[in-house]
Formats: sequence, C-alpha cells, structure tokens
Amino acid sequence: MPKLKVDGIEVEVPQGATVLQACEAAGKEIPRFCYHERLSIAGNCRMCLVEVKPGPPKPQASCALPAADNQEVFTTTPMVKNAREGIMEFLLINHPLDCPICDQGGECDLQDQSVAYGRGHSRYAENKRAVTEKYMGPIVKTIMTRCIQCTRCVRFAEEVAGVEEIGAIYRGENMQITSYLEEAVTSELSGNVVDLCPVGALTSKPYAYEARPWELKKTLTIDVMDAVGTNIRLDSRGRQVLRCVPRINEDVNEEWAHDKTRHAVDGLVRRRLDRPYVRQGGKLVPVSWDEAFRAIAAVDHGCSVAAVAGDLVDCETMYAAKALVRALGGDRFEGRQTGMDYDTSSLAAVNFNTTIAGTERADAILLVGTNLRWEAPLVNTRVRKAIKKGAKVFAIGPETELTYKAEWLGDDLSLLNDLPQAVRDAFGGAERPMVIVGGAALKGGHGAALGLVAALGLIKDGWNGFNVVHMAAARMGGLMLGYAAKGGIADLHDAKLTFFLGADEVDYTRFTGFKVYVGHHGDAGAHHADVVLPGVSYAEKSGTYVNLEGRVQRGERAVFAPGDAREDWSIFRAMSDVLGCTLPFDSLAGLREEMFAAVPALRHQGLAQYDWTMPAVGGSASGTIAGYPIKDFYLTNAICRASPTMQRCSAELVHGQDFAEAAE
Repeated sequence: MPKLKVDGIEVEVPQGATVLQACEAAGKEIPRFCYHERLSIAGNCRMCLVEVKPGPPKPQASCALPAADNQEVFTTTPMVKNAREGIMEFLLINHPLDCPICDQGGECDLQDQSVAYGRGHSRYAENKRAVTEKYMGPIVKTIMTRCIQCTRCVRFAEEVAGVEEIGAIYRGENMQITSYLEEAVTSELSGNVVDLCPVGALTSKPYAYEARPWELKKTLTIDVMDAVGTNIRLDSRGRQVLRCVPRINEDVNEEWAHDKTRHAVDGLVRRRLDRPYVRQGGKLVPVSWDEAFRAIAAVDHGCSVAAVAGDLVDCETMYAAKALVRALGGDRFEGRQTGMDYDTSSLAAVNFNTTIAGTERADAILLVGTNLRWEAPLVNTRVRKAIKKGAKVFAIGPETELTYKAEWLGDDLSLLNDLPQAVRDAFGGAERPMVIVGGAALKGGHGAALGLVAALGLIKDGWNGFNVVHMAAARMGGLMLGYAAKGGIADLHDAKLTFFLGADEVDYTRFTGFKVYVGHHGDAGAHHADVVLPGVSYAEKSGTYVNLEGRVQRGERAVFAPGDAREDWSIFRAMSDVLGCTLPFDSLAGLREEMFAAVPALRHQGLAQYDWTMPAVGGSASGTIAGYPIKDFYLTNAICRASPTMQRCSAELVHGQDFAEAAE
C-alpha cells in the first residue's frame, strides 16, 4: 500500500489508487468534471491538476496518475492555482451565459467550480461556438452548446447501461456528443446521465422549467416501481412531487435509478381517486365515508372474507387489512395477483439470497425465465459487473437483449432436469455459482430450480447462490406477512367479500363476491369494484417495504393526498368500528408495534433477521417459457399508466411510434 504526502499530510492508500483518491483521503477537495468514481478514467477536463514531486515541473492530472510511495503532492501552490484558472477559462470560452434559464442552475458543478477556482474576469472577446440540439428521446433534454465534452454520458452508456448509443462525432473544437443517428436512447437507465452531466447540457425533459432546487422540500423514501427497493429522494413543492432522484446506497442501487423510478412521478397527480364511491345501478356514485362503510357492513359474507395485496402497497397496509379480515372470520390472503403459485413454505426458497451487491462476485450465472433488464434493471447492472470480472452467463428462456453476452440454452424448462455439459463444467469449477429464477419459470420450474442447489453446489461457506427475482415492491413483505394462499389467487375467487389493496393486475371477472377496492388511482381495480375507498400512494405515507433480497427499509411521506383520500391503514381502522370488530391500534406507531410483534423480522431496518434456511426439496420441470411477465417496461402499474412521460416512453421506445419535434 503506497504511502505519500498530500500538502504535508501523510496518507496510505490501497494499491492501484490514484493521486486524486489519495488527496481525498487526506481531506483535500480536488475539482473535477470528467472523473467519476463509478466510471473509467478519461482524463479529459484537466481540472484536477496538482503538483507532484518527484516529477516533471508542471501540473499533472491527478485522476490518471497512480499513487506511489514517497510522492509529495501539492494542491494549493501558485502553479496549481494558475493552471486551474487557465483550464476554467478554456472551458468557459464557448459556454453560453444560460445560468438564469438553465435547469442545472443551483446544482451545477460548473457554476460551483467557476466560483471557487475560476478567474474573476474573461479575456475572450470572440464569438462563441454554437452546437445544434440533439434528440435523445422523451427523458433527456439536450442543450449541447453547454457541453464541455467530459464524456461521462458516453462512458455511462457503454460501461453501466450497456447500451452504446451515445458517442462523440468530429474532432477538436468541433467535437459534439450525440446519440446514434440522433435517435432516442433506448436504455431504461438513460435518466442517470442527467445526474452525471456536470453542466446543463443534459437535463430532465419532463422536469424542464418546473422549479429551482431551493424551492423544493426533499423527502427520503423508497421506490416501489420494482422489487429492488431503490433508495430515492422525492422533491416536492406544495402538494405535488416534481421530481425523483436516487440516493446513494452501495448495497442496493449504488447511485443509479431507472427511468420508471425517476419519471413516473407525474402520474401521482393524474387519474387520482379522491372520494369514496359505491356502485349503484351499475355505476359508481360518490358517497360519504360513512355510507361506503355501511355498504360494506351490509354484505352477508358469512366469514368468507379475503384480501388481495397489489404490487405497490407497504407492510403496514397489508397488516391492517389482514387484521380486519381475521377479525371478520376470514383467513385467505394473496399477493401474487397474476395467478402465480409457488412453494412459500420457506422464504429462503423465494429470496434473492446472494444479495444484490453480492451478484458482482459471482463467477458463473444461470438465468432461468427472467428478462433481468426489465424485471430488475439495477440487478442487471451488477451482472454486467460480474461479467467484467470474468463471470460466464447462461440463460434459459426466449432470447432477449440483456445488454451483455449470454449463452442461450433454449426456452424449454425441462433443461432444468438435465443441464447441458457446458453449464455443468462452468459451474463445477466456479467458486461462487449463482442461479437467478424469474417469474416466467417460478410457476412450473420452482421445484426443479431448487433442485439445482444440490446439483450445482450453489451453497458454500458464506455463499448462497440461489436467487429469485420478484417484480413487485410488496412481494417479499407480503410473503413475510402471510399473503400466499395455498392454491394461489384461485383460492380466493369464491370469497363473498374481498378487499383489493391497490390490486390492478387481477382478473376481476373470476371474483364472484362483493369487491372493495382500496387504492389511489382510477385503474382496473376501481373499474370493477362495488365499493371504492380512496387510499394514498407511496409518496403520501410512511411505510415499510421489503426488497427482493429481504432488506427491510422505510419510506417517509413527501406530500399529502388529494381530496378525501386517507392513509390505507387508517381506512381499515375506521372501517373496523363500523363493522363491529374494532382493531387494537389507533396510530401508525401502534400498528407497527402490533406488526413487529407478529413478524419480528420487520422491526429493524437492513437485511431481515429471518430463518433463511434453504429447503431440501427438488422436482422436475416441463413445458416451454413462452414469454416474460413484463410485456411493457414503462406501463407496469397504475401510477405508470397515469404518467404522460411513461406513456410517451412506451409508445416511442417499446412500440416504435415516431414523434415529430416542434421544428419539424
């Protein structure tokens, strides 16, 4: 480990570290534009210049210079100061004076560093260069005259997203960053380039000219668009969420978020349910809360009561609904809306046991019935990291573009019974083998996939390579709370009274009893319900969520719900009074204590302290995988379907519809 001095401070850094990282270890701030911790080193901007001895008598780029023993680094000498001022002067030669109208204003690296390291005047009197705008799709807005060619976006697209559709054309002063043939960028991670851009060249198109960062209230919460549990920050003004940005969590999402997480928030204020409704004469009629509760109380259910949890609900809502159903004499609960049915006797058999971060360490990976790019994009980026370290990937299912090379074995589930020799050879020599089972294989191939635990030696000391990918934020929490009927959702079809908790993907035609929908959007559930009770979205309540690896996380309320909508747990608490079976809690804190007593693993945030012992079961599989559960990445839930941005993404990026720009 090299030892060196930075401004007289001695530091020791890992082998292979750069001088810039050594300076940061010493507590020195080094300005940079092109350097980013998660991307390869480009050395484009030269803003990170420092003076190094021994070495040539000139400033050197610290981002590309390896740290070595006995180096002396100086970050504040007159040479360094003059060099940084000169670099900043060059960068600003062609940069337009757009700060008053630039969406990056207030969050701009160029603004901050020009104040801290730039000269107080300009010597440039020539005309500035202008660059035509580029089209990058419905997510990213471009003002390429501002671009300083740091190439962060290019490196992100190639190295992290795996969709090489952004690059540079021309050379020298004429260099321009553009998408391939100026077409829309098709990556589901494209919105991250907005955060990466250190200037205002790439900004968020849906958020354009909406607000300044200092006007916004910032709330830390958890994303519910998939089961990864991305840590996010919701920025709101008044009663509306204006944008969503990721937070850093190395164990979950690093610092990335996919486009659905970022831009579905404009659906939070559209198609909202803001008052109770009761179906009368075939039509939903607005009523008071008391009238809606009395309509439910009038149902002769005879203890035949059930609850179906949707994909976006929190644990508190599911627990409150379960408590009410139990109080009414019912005992049927289900969270797998689409009819999926698999063994839940051991939660380890349906958990992502390797953990999301652990995926990077795998050296042999078998994907079974999963389009990981759409089902869990931020797990897919981890698989790409594993491949860069030498991992070999095999896949069973219909061929699809995963952003990396995989050896496709076919779409026959019977392959699980007798894997090809090439797979056995690769896994036989693997120290950290890994199997990832998706929704397309769970129903018919879960048992056979579990048999691979022993056949491929997936469990080793400190390593469990068996993993299941869920697509719903509520799934693992629901399974921990018992939302898994023995016969799947078909077991609930004959219930005389069924509560649907934001469940919009259910085949409602199969339910013959009285249907009560508790949700926040006027989607499929509200259209089929006999009583509609307006609940709140994930942005409007504090809640507990468990991600696909069994990590317990809590989100906070960012805004208040519209109209007469109420928090879901409080709806069930108020309803219990009218139904004559009062629930034993009057506050969220009281509900949580009841929930923690029932499921202690939900009490502490982090990986759940649960019995993750793998079951010793197996089985055979047959049939073919006709397709993957997600047909349209951008329209997977009620919030997305209400979002104009997601509708545009679906039309353009999935279905190939052309959109003319205003100039055309």
